[in-house]
Amino acid sequence: FWIKAKSNKHYKLLTRLSVPSRSVHALAISNDGQVLACGGTEGVKLWDINSRKELACSSHHHESQGTVSCAAWTLTRPTTVETLCYGTGLGYIVFLRRSVIDKRFQEICVRMLGSGFEITCLSWDSTSSEANTRIAVGMRDKIVQVLLLNTNSQLQSVFAVRLDNTVPKSVAFADNYDIYVFGLYDGKFIKLEGKDGTVVREFSCQSVIGHAAVNLKRGIFVVDNVTDGFTMYCLEDEGEEPVRTFTTAVPSMSVPKQVAFGEEGRVVAGGSDNGLVYVFDRKAGELLETLHHANGGLVQTI
Repeated sequence: FWIKAKSNKHYKLLTRLSVPSRSVHALAISNDGQVLACGGTEGVKLWDINSRKELACSSHHHESQGTVSCAAWTLTRPTTVETLCYGTGLGYIVFLRRSVIDKRFQEICVRMLGSGFEITCLSWDSTSSEANTRIAVGMRDKIVQVLLLNTNSQLQSVFAVRLDNTVPKSVAFADNYDIYVFGLYDGKFIKLEGKDGTVVREFSCQSVIGHAAVNLKRGIFVVDNVTDGFTMYCLEDEGEEPVRTFTTAVPSMSVPKQVAFGEEGRVVAGGSDNGLVYVFDRKAGELLETLHHANGGLVQTI
């Protein structure tokens, strides 16, 4: 954990949390900033960020459900209850919510999607005001689907479509229920109609996509280009040319690395294969800081 210091505006190390898992595939902080979810080969673990204490969780089925591959926190309206949604390598989507009785996080809904292929990505529609929670899911078998978790914790399907040649690596919602899809191997950017999954727009980025992050407010997205850093594009720009590339050290191996917007879109942060986290100024493109996570090795999840 790093936090930005008010005195010199640099990040300082806040704490380190250790997990027994051999690898961490998913990290997600709750919308209220209170809870960290960590997912990997040993399932999901939760921590109270302020106390650094692990929280009780009833989800212990990782051996049958598979490695946790992605995770996101949602807010259930109108009560704004925090719910963790995560996907697994065997195609399970799981929802956890804190019990008002014993304060444990308990499974409220579990379902295997389709034929059990890996869930590669998922996203929550934070712009929706409806009571149902809208989730977009991408899977290893090229399927993208939208699901609704209703107020009774039941999962309903809105649509499911199979893309022609694109394995979705990241998904995100537009303002009007439409879906942005980012292809892993072919570098495709695809916009799907939110009602039925019809392809509205499609173009190829100038690289493969190791991961992608969207900032709706600024109308931009950034991708891990798996070669020399992270490349930013406009969401609705018909020109389809990159806005800027945030250049890092040349990686010794081509592996996907997470990238994210931070500080309300003012910075871009991404992983590496050398133990560092890179933090760039989004507007100027300059490298602000490198955060030392380890002396070497992959930093794929941030």
